[in-house]
Amino acid sequence: MPRQTPSTLAGTSSYPMAGTALLCDARDHGLAGDGRTNDQPALAALVDRLGDGFVADGRARIIYCPPGVYAIRDAGTVWRSGVSLVGAGPGATRFVLSNEGNRAEPVPLAFHTAELHGASPDRHLAYCTFADLEIDGSGVASAEYNPLAKGLGLQYVIGGLFRNLFIHHTAATGFGCDFLQDTLVEAVRVVGCGRMDNGLEMGGAGIGVGIGAWGAVERLTIAHCSAVGNATNGIFLEMQHPDRPQPRGIRVVNCHAQGNRFGIADWGADGLIVTGCTMTGNLEAGFQVSAKGTSGIPGRGGLLTDCVIDGNLRDGVSIGNTRGPYTVRGNRITGNGRYGYHHHDLGGNHGTAAEEIVIESNDIWGNSLDGIRVDRPLRDTVVINNRIRNNGRQRAPAATGGGGSVGYGDTTLVDQQAAWPEDGHRGKVLRVGDRYAVVAANDENTLTLAPIRPGASSAWSADTPAPGTGYELPAAPPNRAGITINATVDSITIRGNLIRDNGPGTQTHGIWITDRGGCLNCRVIDNDLDGNRTPVQADTPAIGGHWRSNHSDQ
Repeated sequence: MPRQTPSTLAGTSSYPMAGTALLCDARDHGLAGDGRTNDQPALAALVDRLGDGFVADGRARIIYCPPGVYAIRDAGTVWRSGVSLVGAGPGATRFVLSNEGNRAEPVPLAFHTAELHGASPDRHLAYCTFADLEIDGSGVASAEYNPLAKGLGLQYVIGGLFRNLFIHHTAATGFGCDFLQDTLVEAVRVVGCGRMDNGLEMGGAGIGVGIGAWGAVERLTIAHCSAVGNATNGIFLEMQHPDRPQPRGIRVVNCHAQGNRFGIADWGADGLIVTGCTMTGNLEAGFQVSAKGTSGIPGRGGLLTDCVIDGNLRDGVSIGNTRGPYTVRGNRITGNGRYGYHHHDLGGNHGTAAEEIVIESNDIWGNSLDGIRVDRPLRDTVVINNRIRNNGRQRAPAATGGGGSVGYGDTTLVDQQAAWPEDGHRGKVLRVGDRYAVVAANDENTLTLAPIRPGASSAWSADTPAPGTGYELPAAPPNRAGITINATVDSITIRGNLIRDNGPGTQTHGIWITDRGGCLNCRVIDNDLDGNRTPVQADTPAIGGHWRSNHSDQ
C-alpha cells in the first residue's frame, strides 16, 4: 500500500493543536537541565504531546534544549513521528543516562523498536531530527549485557537527520538505529561505546545500522563521522532478514574509525560504498566483510576506495564469506600487524570460491606478514597495478628474556639488553607466564603493546607482570611474500604490479604458491619483482594459463 505522508493522515488540519507550539523550549515544558532532576518523565510527556500534535495537523515539531545537563533516569523515551530534539551543541546540551533505580532497564535516550513498540514500514518514524547534543551513557549498568542499552535505538525511520552528536560510553551500541530510509547520519562522534560487550555479544558498536527492511534500495549516507574505542565495530551495516533483498544505496564517506575491534564492516549490504575513510589502530581489522551478523549474509558488490588503512593490529582489509564481487581500489594499506589484504573463509562456505574480486591500484607496504594473502578459493579475480613493497616486517627471531634488565608497564615491555629490529615483533603474541599481550610496535628494546580490548588502559590478559619476570616471543614465519596463494585460484589475473623489496630485506618472496595453493589457468604478466629474495616460488606447480614478462633483478 502507498506510504501515508503527514498531509494525507486522517484527521489532520492545517493549524497546530492548542498548546502544541512548533518550536518548544524544553525548560518551558518541565525539563530542568540541572543535572539533578530526572528529566525523563517531562521529556516523555512532551514527546507524546508533540507527537499527538503532528498526527492532528501534520506539522513537525522541534524540542530545543538549551545548554544544561539533562538527567535521564530509569527509563528510555519512546519516540514519535514529527518530533525532533535539538540542543546547543555537544558539551553544552548533555543528556546523562543512568539506571541506578532500575538496573533491569537499558535506558536509551530515545527508542522505537519492532519488538517493543510495533515499529514497521507502516508504523515508521518520519520528520525526526536529532542534532547538536551529547549523550553520556556511562551511568547505565546491569548484571547482564543488554543490547538495548544504546544512546539512540530507533527502527524504521524515513527522512531522518542525525547531525553533530557526541555519543559515548554507552553499555551497548552508541548509535544503534535500524532500517533508515532517505536518512543522513553526519558528524556523529561515538567513543567508548559497548562498555559491557565482551566483543562477542550482539551490538556493542559505535555506529551500528541494521538493514534490509525497505526492499532493494535503502538510501542512507553516513558521512564525516568518528568512531573511536568501541567494543566491536566502529561503523557497521548488518543485514537483518535472510529472506529479503540485500539493499543497495548505502554509503560511508569521509569517516574515521580508530581503536575499535573492527574499523568499518560490511555484514550484508549490496554495493556498499566506503570511500575517503581512515581506519587505523583497530584491534582486528581496519575493514571487514563478514557473514557473522544476525542473518548470516555477507556483503557483496561493495566498493572500498581511496581510504587509509594503517596500523591495525591484525589485517588491514579482511574479506571473508562473500561470494563476490567486491572491489578494493586506490587505498593505502600499510603497517598492519599481519596481512595487508587477507581473503579468507570465516566459516560456513564449505570451500565455495569467491568470484570477481578486484584488487587494483592499492599501495600495500610495510605490513608485518604478506602484502596480499589468499586463504580461500577465488575465481575470475584480478590483482592489477598495485604497489606491494617491503612487507614482511615481522622478521625478528624468537626471543626470551628476564631478570634485572626487564621491566613492564600497562602497555609496554622494556628489555635494556635487547637489540630488536624495528617492528620486527609487530603482531606477535607476547607471553609472560600465563599472561599474554599483543605487540603493536617495537623499537630496539621496547615493545609497545595493544590494549587487551578497545578502550582498555592495559594490554595484559591479567595483572601487569612484576619487574624481571621472564617473557617469550615466538619466531617469525620464514616466508613473508608480496602475494601468497594458499588456496586454489582459477583464472586469476596478476598483472602490472610492483612487488618489490627495495631496502629492508623483509619481503622474502614476490609471489609464493604454497603446497596448499594452486593456480589454474592464471595470467601472471608484466610484474616487477625486484629485490625479493625469491621472485617466484611455486610449491604447487601452476597449471595452464600464461606466465611471462615478470622481471626481477636475479
